[in-house]
Amino acid sequence: MIYITQLIYINEGKEDIFNEFESHAIPIIANYNGELALRIRPEPSSIIQIGPMEVPYEIHLVSFNTEADFNAFMVDQQRTKYLHLKEESIRVSFLVKGEKL
Repeated sequence: MIYITQLIYINEGKEDIFNEFESHAIPIIANYNGELALRIRPEPSSIIQIGPMEVPYEIHLVSFNTEADFNAFMVDQQRTKYLHLKEESIRVSFLVKGEKL
């Protein structure tokens, strides 16, 4: 099992475009032995401490049974059809891969 944590920073005013991309991409996760465990939209007031980073628009925690499942999800034709929405709406994202300890 692998876990993907993603911190997502969107372009100002592009929230609706980002949400449209997510409405297409998130349901596809299950097709690849994946599960969206958490989708958080943190409020600045909920941050206890922060270094040089800004608060992300969203934080996702997703799991996949294998790295191959994750890679297959990333190139899924239905998902890639909507990548232009992701590219227009997301300024930058950080993806951290890990496994349960």
